[in-house]
Amino acid sequence: MRLERTRRPRHAPGEPWGPRRGACVFGILPAMQRARSSTRKIIRLIHWKAEEAVPRIATLRAAGYTVQYDPLTPDITRRMRAAPPAAVVIDLGRLPSHGREVALHFRLTKATRDIPLVFVGGDPDKVTALRAKLPDAVYTTWARIRPTLARAIVRPPKVTTIPNSALAGYSGTPLPKKLGVKPDSVVLLVGAPAGFEATLGALPAGAKVTRRARAADVTLWFATSRRALERDVKKWTLHAAQGGLWIVWPKKTSGM
Repeated sequence: MRLERTRRPRHAPGEPWGPRRGACVFGILPAMQRARSSTRKIIRLIHWKAEEAVPRIATLRAAGYTVQYDPLTPDITRRMRAAPPAAVVIDLGRLPSHGREVALHFRLTKATRDIPLVFVGGDPDKVTALRAKLPDAVYTTWARIRPTLARAIVRPPKVTTIPNSALAGYSGTPLPKKLGVKPDSVVLLVGAPAGFEATLGALPAGAKVTRRARAADVTLWFATSRRALERDVKKWTLHAAQGGLWIVWPKKTSGM
């Protein structure tokens, strides 16, 4: 291969420094455009039942999106803060309270606050209550997901509401109700401190608490360290696939 030195164009007096109109410096602009276009295609799907999520993932992929559906481990949430997806799609057909809490977490975190939140389906009354908390999110159905999601990405709604906390509006509500414990429910405690049953207080009629690993309607997993959280989050997410999973961790002052 033969390399030849080319003469640099002379800078004319009065002409501003920098690339001329339409010029591209070392391919930087195309690379930036490709990166931006790639980011627009990544969608995070929140769905609490893997079998039902499969056709939803297929729908989003058919629309040209790359779908992220892995469990929200601490490592995944750190990656989301560093490289946010184009939008977060939350299916309200299953465990809508869990979807709401995830959405509030994203809204409360500065790095993910401006990600468009797109809620799909759900009970009309629960959707109405959610709209009151997050009026600047997008609400749609799976039949309308393609055009709605495309608009949310191209013209993201302006964030106007930032809740004080993920439990805003729950003061005074009994703990079992906050956790979604219903009559005849089975509540599984994993790694809970001694005497936590008393902390739960009075349960709805027929509901019971167990510490033996079994199918449960509500699972409370006490993760005592970051290592344990990252190691076992997938295990307990799959275990609680038919019910609800709450992850309880120490306060920041504990040094976890």
